[in-house]
Amino acid sequence: MSSPRQIAFYALRDVHKGGFVDVALDRILQKVKLSDQDRRLVTELVYGCVRRQRTLDFIIDQIGKKRSHQQPKDLRTILHLGLYQLCFKERIPPSAAVNTTVELAKTSGFEKLSGVVNGMLRQYIRLIEGVGRDGGDKGDEEDKGDRKKYITDSSPSPPSPPSPYSLLPIPHSLPPIERLGILHSFPDWIVEVWVEQFGLAETEKLCEWMNQTPTIDLRVNRLRVAVEEVEKAFQDAGVEFERLPYLPQALRLIGSNGAIKDLPGFNQGWWTVQDSSAQLVGYLLDPQPGEVIIDACAAPGGKTTHTAELMQDKGKIWACDRTASRLRKLEENASRLQLKSIQVCIGDSRNFPQFQNTADRVLIDAPCSGLGTLNRHADARWRQTPQSVAELTTLQKELIFHASTFVKPGGVVVYATCTLHPAENEAVVESFLTANPTWEIEPPTPDSPASMFTTPQGSIKVLPHQHKMDGFFMVRLRKTNYSK
Repeated sequence: MSSPRQIAFYALRDVHKGGFVDVALDRILQKVKLSDQDRRLVTELVYGCVRRQRTLDFIIDQIGKKRSHQQPKDLRTILHLGLYQLCFKERIPPSAAVNTTVELAKTSGFEKLSGVVNGMLRQYIRLIEGVGRDGGDKGDEEDKGDRKKYITDSSPSPPSPPSPYSLLPIPHSLPPIERLGILHSFPDWIVEVWVEQFGLAETEKLCEWMNQTPTIDLRVNRLRVAVEEVEKAFQDAGVEFERLPYLPQALRLIGSNGAIKDLPGFNQGWWTVQDSSAQLVGYLLDPQPGEVIIDACAAPGGKTTHTAELMQDKGKIWACDRTASRLRKLEENASRLQLKSIQVCIGDSRNFPQFQNTADRVLIDAPCSGLGTLNRHADARWRQTPQSVAELTTLQKELIFHASTFVKPGGVVVYATCTLHPAENEAVVESFLTANPTWEIEPPTPDSPASMFTTPQGSIKVLPHQHKMDGFFMVRLRKTNYSK
């Protein structure tokens, strides 16, 4: 049977060939039988190595005779696994991290280079400890030292005093954006986008948040059950959770509670998984019973089903998406939640003439770069580029310009993204309003859960490191009968 590290290596190899990290991990975990502890280790190693790729490459560049991009691809992946354990897994003794990585090299076709792997990892240990010890024989008590801050300056200004566990200080001559990118493992262009909006200090906090394990939030279906009943069922089953007081349907899971589908109430449709930020979108839309709602980019259906719940499942929701398989997932969720008001419509919302002037409200949960959810999608930071963002903004503008024609006079459009890129958010809305003077931004009412996140412009902006949930942008636009 393969070890957890061998399984992680196989998954990472698929990712580096172009696979999505969640798909690659799920595919390989379905083929093996592991304990819960080993599954958690595999998951952390895979997501951690993908998330920390730039930092790990930087370390390889410093301690290896060849730079990271010159290493054989599979050997580079093996080095990532070893270094990740040494850098970020304090409970794994350095000796275990080194020995298992050397063994992995031997069993993966790199037996002749296993000595090189051993030497590089031990060189890392010597550097991090700042002494000439080999580090592999270090005792458990000694290993409890803080190995998290392996690069000296984790802040924009030089540290004082330097940490005894510093490794390879980044030269102060490097631009701050590049230094933050190396330290927290982000492409420079993403760091630059954030620094321009939030400044260096806030960007560092945001980067730190994006490298944390994401939370799991649930949205209770109050058409089926009271929140208090779900809480009691969870308590009886030993499920740890907390209520999010600013969201009336939200519970946040704490720690490891096993498979989501095995939790009380899943099969009965008592709740569904939805991040608290995404729940705000439904409250901003504020659908009313009996209305006609069009969800222009509906799959996989979290916001669609929330809309149905908020309008008491009375009225009609057209759930549109151009991917039939994703709409099937929406239908499965709606069926489990026992919602009847949703009608799917396969196709591109930029090409639907039949909906003109038919809707009371339209939701555009636009395809975006996902820069607000990079902790959930570890590989997105490496997949997205400035060029892909430019392509997305074109699509977003086409969607809002066309889907706005679905609205009756006096109706509402909510435009939402899970990104923190102004080109996909404020700039898209500004472009639309400039071309459509009969539309205006309408802030949420004071009693709306979304109101506490309102910007001076009337839109909603959720910052993960401040609000402890996914990064989101959303705005409600009202179609008036006059031109400003």
